[in-house]
Amino acid sequence: MDKIRNFCIIAHIDHGKSTLADRMLELTGTVDVRQMENQVLDDMELEKERGITIKSHAIQMEHKGYTLNLIDTPGHVDFSYEVSRSIAACEGAVLVVDATQGVQAQTISNLYMAIEHDLEIIPVLNKCDMDNAMPERVEDEIVDLLGCKREEILRCSAKTGEGVPEILDAIIERIPAPVGDPNAPLQCLVFDSVFNSFRGIIAYFKVVNGTMHSGDKVRFVNTGKEYDADEIGILKLDMSPRKSISAGNVGYIISGIKTSTEVKVGDTITHVARPCDKAIDGFEEAKPMVFAGVYPIESEDYEDLRASLEKLQLNDASLTFQPESSMALGFGFRCGFLGLLHMEIIQERLDREFDMDVITTVPNVSYNVYTKDGGMVEVHNPAGMPDLTEIDRIEEPYIRASVITTADYIGPIMTLCLGKRGELVKQEYISGNRMELLFDMPLGEIVIDFYDKLKSISKGYASFDWHMNGFRPSNLVKLDILLNGEQVDALSTLTHRDNAVDFGRRMCEKLKELLPRQQFDIAIQAAIGAKIIARETVKQVRKDVLAKCYGGDVSRKRKLLEKQKRGKKRMKQIGNVEVPQKAFLAVLKLD
Repeated sequence: MDKIRNFCIIAHIDHGKSTLADRMLELTGTVDVRQMENQVLDDMELEKERGITIKSHAIQMEHKGYTLNLIDTPGHVDFSYEVSRSIAACEGAVLVVDATQGVQAQTISNLYMAIEHDLEIIPVLNKCDMDNAMPERVEDEIVDLLGCKREEILRCSAKTGEGVPEILDAIIERIPAPVGDPNAPLQCLVFDSVFNSFRGIIAYFKVVNGTMHSGDKVRFVNTGKEYDADEIGILKLDMSPRKSISAGNVGYIISGIKTSTEVKVGDTITHVARPCDKAIDGFEEAKPMVFAGVYPIESEDYEDLRASLEKLQLNDASLTFQPESSMALGFGFRCGFLGLLHMEIIQERLDREFDMDVITTVPNVSYNVYTKDGGMVEVHNPAGMPDLTEIDRIEEPYIRASVITTADYIGPIMTLCLGKRGELVKQEYISGNRMELLFDMPLGEIVIDFYDKLKSISKGYASFDWHMNGFRPSNLVKLDILLNGEQVDALSTLTHRDNAVDFGRRMCEKLKELLPRQQFDIAIQAAIGAKIIARETVKQVRKDVLAKCYGGDVSRKRKLLEKQKRGKKRMKQIGNVEVPQKAFLAVLKLD
């Protein structure tokens, strides 16, 4: 066990985590030259296309007689749950900071997460070979943040590989070996799982105590289910089978599990014959922040969608879902996501990996609605709101948002945050002309387009991070959209009373652009309760019935026009309006 080191790489987006992991795999000879490519651990098509890490990836390397288990983690705030799980399976973390950008919001929040788990931190300054690098200035920031000595900070360039051997040596020297007893009863922590259509469910685990042998009979403590360990092994670039895995190591188990609900991330695996006394404390459940309805386009695909979501949930434990139905869209699921990017990725993965075409409704957050009889209802969906007469008060979730930016952009950023009903808590200089602004803001306001706007007004410089900060009472109303008097429940939203009229008007204008013209007028209305606050009309497509009249009496023209009018009226009674998927998504892009 003295020869094992478990560590993860944490950093803000685009600071070079995956590239650093590539160099480590090359240096240790883990990956063949023929298999080598950029971001070799990002094995999903989507990750390669977008150049982001979505999943944490575990891999084992050998260096100077030591076994190094590396977990490469995502940098986006939406995937922070992946990071928290990786941190729980490690004893140390390599904190990568970009020498051209300095410390960013996500760097700080990932660092705090690692410190909470008592991990040994190795600060690394990446991209030191670039012309616009500011190593001295960024080192000052790291010293302020960590309180470490300057000489403890390692400099490297993950692109060229310069300085990477020193990082590997530092990992061996500074990160402690895992603690555990190979002879104690077996205790393994499940930190991830994937679905394989041939082998069933493959669970990834870290052995905390004891030793697991191939063919052992094991029990998953939370679910109480027992299985045979058909195959166990360690994670190289592919899975590589082993006869036994002992304390301190990371590996996988294949035991022919077919049902996705039988494997829970954070569960403990133990032997049936000699079980451990208690389960390991897993990680807290991920708390979804953004809720949206996901509906199959064809109603007969409902069961396939359920199966696809279950398989996705194995691989992405922060996704939650429950069945719901809607008047407009039929049967579907109410899904909980960690953020908008997470929602977009899940939608893409459903399409690519499971071939599911889905409609996603407007995302919203969960509100606590207190009724006059003293009860409390948690509402994720505007359709689930109790009647207005029964509501005593509504409380909405607030977050503590941290924005790090240069002093040039403070004005526009403050205007943006205050416009989103934010309250400035404090502002302080971190170093030079870089500032951290702390705001208390309603989560519902940032859920739609806040991040995009923040990036555009700060020319991409501002970094943003947040955590929950309780619930507060708020003056919210339910805004309904009506098409020809019929309510479209998928477009209903809960919004603050002050913003309702403006939001309703913009939504009507947007829908007017997106709805295709029909043979009859379509009235688009926004309403709060029975009060209409905005209206737009999509004009009908009309045939020119007077084309054949050249001159002649007006009564002839009148007759033809009246006949057309009666036809249009009849058509309006039986016609229905198709709302394209673009319309549901357009609400997110309201500017």
